[in-house]
Amino acid sequence: MANDKKETFRRNKATNFWGTVKRLAMYMSGRAWWILVVFLLSAGSAILSAQLPLVMGNITTTIFEGLGMEAGVDFGAVTRLIIILGSFYVFSAVFRYLQQFITARISQHTVYDLRKDIKEKMGRLPISYFDTHSNGDILSRAINDMDQISNVLGQSLTQILTSVFQFLAILITMLSLSGPLAILIILMIPLNALIIRFLAPRAQKQFGIRQNEIGHLNDYVEEMYTGHAIVKVFNQEENELETFADKSEKVNDAAWKAEYYAGLMNPRVGAAKDFIFILITIFGGYGVVTGSIAIGVVQAFLQYANQFSQPFRALANLANTIQITVASAERVFEVLDEEEMEEPEGAEVKEDSPYKIEFEHVQFGYNKDDLLMTDFNLKVHAGEMTAIVGPTGAGKTTLINLLERFYDVSGGAIRYEGVDVRDMSREELRDKFSMVLQDTWLFSGTIWDNLTYGTSDADEEEVITASKAAHVHDFVETLPDGYDTVLEEDGVNISQGQRQLITIARAFLRDPEILILDEATSSVDTRTEILIQRAMERLLENRTSFVVAHRLSTIRDADRIIVMDQGDVIETGSHDELMEQQGFYANLYNAQFA
Repeated sequence: MANDKKETFRRNKATNFWGTVKRLAMYMSGRAWWILVVFLLSAGSAILSAQLPLVMGNITTTIFEGLGMEAGVDFGAVTRLIIILGSFYVFSAVFRYLQQFITARISQHTVYDLRKDIKEKMGRLPISYFDTHSNGDILSRAINDMDQISNVLGQSLTQILTSVFQFLAILITMLSLSGPLAILIILMIPLNALIIRFLAPRAQKQFGIRQNEIGHLNDYVEEMYTGHAIVKVFNQEENELETFADKSEKVNDAAWKAEYYAGLMNPRVGAAKDFIFILITIFGGYGVVTGSIAIGVVQAFLQYANQFSQPFRALANLANTIQITVASAERVFEVLDEEEMEEPEGAEVKEDSPYKIEFEHVQFGYNKDDLLMTDFNLKVHAGEMTAIVGPTGAGKTTLINLLERFYDVSGGAIRYEGVDVRDMSREELRDKFSMVLQDTWLFSGTIWDNLTYGTSDADEEEVITASKAAHVHDFVETLPDGYDTVLEEDGVNISQGQRQLITIARAFLRDPEILILDEATSSVDTRTEILIQRAMERLLENRTSFVVAHRLSTIRDADRIIVMDQGDVIETGSHDELMEQQGFYANLYNAQFA
C-alpha cells in the first residue's frame, strides 16, 4: 500500500518541472508589458506595506516622547503621520487591486490561448489517438487540467511576486532601522525552513494521494449510478456498499493525514515567531531603557516579525499547488506535442477512372508489425451498392475506416475516381461521404438541430422529405414540440430505435455521393426495417453505397456482396451467386434462417 501511495504521489508531480514552467511562460510572454506592470505594482505594494509598521512606530515614539516633555505631545506631527499612514494604506490597497485585476486578465487570456490551441489540436489529431486514449483521460486534460491552470495561474503569480517583494522590502527596512534586532528576526528563516522542509513534503504527499483517491471514488460512483439497474438485478447492493465504504475510507485516511500535517505547519511556524517575539521584547526593551532604541522601532519590529513569516507560509502553501498545476500543464502540452495528421494541399479529382472507389493491393494493420490486410483489392463502380459481411474481426469496420481516411493504408492505395485519397485533404474527401453507424450519436439540442447537423443550410421542405423517407416524421409529429423537441444528452429521452432513425435521416439529408451504412438498422423493429429498406432503394438509386450488415436479409438486393475473413476477401458476388457456391456466405445465411 505504501508503494502504491508513493506511485500515486509521483503521478501528481511534473516530470519536467522547469521545462514546463518555461513553456507556460512562453504563452504569457505575449503580455510581457502587462507582466512588467504587475511586477512594478507588486514592488510598490510591498514597499508601502513595509513602511506601515515604521510609520505606526513613529506615531508611538512621537506620543511616548511627548509625554515626557514639557511642551507635551506634538499632535500636529501625529496628525501628519496618521495622514501618511492612511495614504500608504490606500495606495497599497489600490496597487494590490490593480495587480490582482491585471494578473487575472493575463492568466485568463493565457488559458484562453491554451484552450484554443488544444481545441484546434484535437481537430488535427489522427483517429488512432482517440482510439488509444480513453475519453475520460482526454476530457480530463481538456477540462480539469485547464481549470487547474486557470484557477491557480493568476493567484500563484500574484502571491509569488508579493511574497518575494514583501520579504525583500521588510528585510531592507529592518536592517536600516536596527541591525541587531533585524538579525533576531532573520533567525526565523532557518527555523521556518526546517519546519517547512519537514512538514510540507508530508502534507503535499497526502494531498496528492487524497486527490487521486477522490478521483477513484468519483469514477466508482459514476459507474455505479450508470449501471444501477444491473447492480439491482444481480443483488449486488451490499457488495457495492462495502466497496464504496472501502474507497471512502481511503479518501478519509489520506484527507485527515493531509490536514494533520498541514495543520501542524502554522502552529510550528507560529511557535518560532513567538520565540522571536520574546527575544525582540527582551533586547528591544533593554534598548529603550538605555536610550539606544526608540520604543516605536521596537513596536515596528514586533510587527515585522509577524509579517516576516507570511511569505514563507504563502510559498509553503503554494508549493504543492504549483507542482500539481505544472503537472496539469505538462499533460496539456503532451497533447499539443502529439503527432498530427498530414494534410496535402488537395488534388484535382480526375474523371478518367472507370471506378468510383478502388482498393489496390492495400496493406494495413492497426499495429505496423501485425497486418490485418495484406493484399486487399476491390473495385466499385459509381451507383453500385456493395455489401460487406463476415464474422467479428474480419475487417469490415477497418475497411470503412480506410474509406473515410480515419487511418491511412500501410501499403498499396485507395483511389477515388482515379486519385489516391492521400493526395486529397480529409475535408475534401469526407465531404463526399455520409455515414450511419450502429452506435448512434446525438447531441443535446432540438431534433431539428440534430437532423441538420452538417447540413445547416437545408430548408424545411428538404428536412421533412428526408425525415419522411427515414420514417422520422411520423413519430416526431406525435411529440408535443415536434421538431423543436429538445433531446437530452445522447437523446436518452427517446427510444434507441428512434435515435437510429434520426441518424439515418441526417445522412439522407446530406445527399452524399457515397453513403456508408454500418449496421444502420440494427436498433429498429422488423416492420420499420422493411420500410427503411424500401426508402433506401429509392434514395440509393444512382448513388454509390457501402453497407455493413449482420442481418443478411437486408442486403439480398445488393449489386455485390463481398465476404471478408481475417482482412481478406474470400468470396464475392450477388446473393444468388454466393448461395449457389454453397460456401462461407451460404453457411452464414442458412445459419440465420435455419
